[in-house]
Amino acid sequence: MVVNTDEVVLVEVKTKLSQSDVDEHLERIAKFRCLAHQYRGTKLLGAVAGMIVPPEVARYAYRQGLFALAQSGDGVAILNDPQFQLRAW
Repeated sequence: MVVNTDEVVLVEVKTKLSQSDVDEHLERIAKFRCLAHQYRGTKLLGAVAGMIVPPEVARYAYRQGLFALAQSGDGVAILNDPQFQLRAW
C-alpha cells in the first residue's frame, strides 16, 4: 500500500502474476473501502506487479483499470498501453 494525502494505491506483488491474482486483488480493493475508514476521503487506485507478467495478464489488468508493473532489468516498467483508463474506487 502506498499512501499520500489524496491517494491510496493498493499493490499486489507476485513472482509470476496470473489472471486469478488480478481477480483476487480486485476483490480486495472492493472490500478495502468498506474496512479502512481512515482512507474514506482519498482516491483509491490499484496496481499489480510481478517479476514475470505474461502479456495477456498485463492487458487484462490494465483493462480492469489497474496499473500493471513488471521487472525490467534493475528497475520496474509500467506495462499499460497509451489507451489505459485508470479506475478509481
